[in-house]
Amino acid sequence: MRQLSYADAINEALKQAMQEDERVVLLGEDIGTFGGIFQVTKGLQNEFGAERVVDTPISEAGFVGACVGAALTGMRPVAELMFVDFSTACMDAIFNQMAKIHYMFGGQGSVPMVLRMNVGAGRCAAAQHSQSFHSIFMHMPGLIVVTPSTPYDAKGLMLESIRSNNPVIFVEHKKLYIEKGDVPEEPYYIPFGQAEVKREGSDVTIVATHAMVSRSLKAAEELAQEGIDVEIVDPRTLTPLDKETIFASVKKTGRLIIADEDYKTCGIGAEIAALAAEEIIYDLKAPVARVTSPDTPVPFSPVLEHEYVPEARHVITAVKKLMQFA
Repeated sequence: MRQLSYADAINEALKQAMQEDERVVLLGEDIGTFGGIFQVTKGLQNEFGAERVVDTPISEAGFVGACVGAALTGMRPVAELMFVDFSTACMDAIFNQMAKIHYMFGGQGSVPMVLRMNVGAGRCAAAQHSQSFHSIFMHMPGLIVVTPSTPYDAKGLMLESIRSNNPVIFVEHKKLYIEKGDVPEEPYYIPFGQAEVKREGSDVTIVATHAMVSRSLKAAEELAQEGIDVEIVDPRTLTPLDKETIFASVKKTGRLIIADEDYKTCGIGAEIAALAAEEIIYDLKAPVARVTSPDTPVPFSPVLEHEYVPEARHVITAVKKLMQFA
């Protein structure tokens, strides 16, 4: 099968959705002529024109709000925020409009829009362009939260997001944009709430998201040389969350680690750990562990950022600690 980068897989999904449905439009800063800050929308304005691939003013509150209105009137807009950090400039549109309108008006209106953004440190972009607070969107009822970790998942989940009648937060990872993988040419759709076991194992379950999937896979290969067999589960969507697949894995291994680049406090790891405590605590042989970013702003200094970002070495340490429990 042909190989595409993560960025190109999303680009192809956008292109195929726009070819199939003229209601699909793209809005965002520098997404047209420039092709987006990470080149995810390159070439699309040339093919579909400036009326469907719209370079917006620098006003996240303005163009995200416009997308909510467009979706209510029958369009299927896909908006790009350059970084998840900038979502704070349009939280009213996201939390009070995008997420709630279908509920507040008794289902009379729907908001079929996708809001793209990216997370991830490691590029020395400092504290306002490197955050990973995607778990905040899990907290708000009414939003679907998508977190693809591979090019294959990115394309299939994007196509599913665009055809959904519900608002979707599509969270990409900036360190994954250049990563390549197998991607079919034809359109395909990955259902929400369907986790994937990326690696089977018997000793420890790691629930990993985004770049932490590949970092956990690297850690698992190193641990295998020491006789430790790690299973890795990628939720692919945080809302809805596929508890069944996660719990089935934990019941098999008896140990659970959540690896995610979000902050530790009130993050994805905290939610999954709480669910495990509520529903499968007697299947656990050891305490639940979390491998996350620390609860500090992301440092600009390359030396400090290297220590800040959770990597395979942190996963290995967490696994070995859990393996001390019988």
